[in-house]
Amino acid sequence: MRLNGKVIIVDDEPHVRLFLSLIVRSMGTATILEAPTGKDAVNIFNALTKPPCLIMLDVNMPGMDGIETLRQLRHDGALCPIVMLTSLATRQRIEEAIAAGADHYIRKDTPKDEIVKQLQFVLDEETNGNDVRERT
Repeated sequence: MRLNGKVIIVDDEPHVRLFLSLIVRSMGTATILEAPTGKDAVNIFNALTKPPCLIMLDVNMPGMDGIETLRQLRHDGALCPIVMLTSLATRQRIEEAIAAGADHYIRKDTPKDEIVKQLQFVLDEETNGNDVRERT
């Protein structure tokens, strides 16, 4: 599946946002919106006239962390898939993210090709109307 529409990439590290932007662009997206903080992500989301097709959200950020940002985005009506990103994946943190509404969880050290496969899986499941959270 080709990725179309807007994607919000949220990470406090510019080089990670750039890396993820390149991956998402390779999947065919038209517009990538970057946010360095959770608060910026919520503001970008709420300013959109059309919802994004995907949000990629870092777990560990200063200020509003990824889990808090995830909860706020879901509260504000984000229905699109939200994929959490982290350098450290503990079972407790993954379960917390899933409980807060995350659709998938990807470690930042995952090879590029595998990130693409995982994103395609999430988007395909969303397109087919399946609950991705049951499969992560």
